[in-house]
Amino acid sequence: MAKNTVKTADIRLKTEKELETRLTELRKEQFNLRFQKATGQLANTARVTHVRKEIAKIMAVTGERQRGVVRTATVKPAAKKSAAKPAAKSAKKSA
Repeated sequence: MAKNTVKTADIRLKTEKELETRLTELRKEQFNLRFQKATGQLANTARVTHVRKEIAKIMAVTGERQRGVVRTATVKPAAKKSAAKPAAKSAKKSA
């Protein structure tokens, strides 16, 4: 199953003007999809969900910017090594 959604990290890299333009495009597409659904002409029903979720992501990012919330890329901490485990052997014995 292919995902057609945009990642939030990609949205955060865009400028306010780009986000406004994309939001306008998505709202027009959402309007057209509603009409297609009502008239029975909608072929890709999953597109409605993708458009709705992308609008929500853009709105969330613009809201964060208005509130001054700073989001950075999350880095997972390295796993702690236990002292009880022996170190890996660097040289292997040959038979």
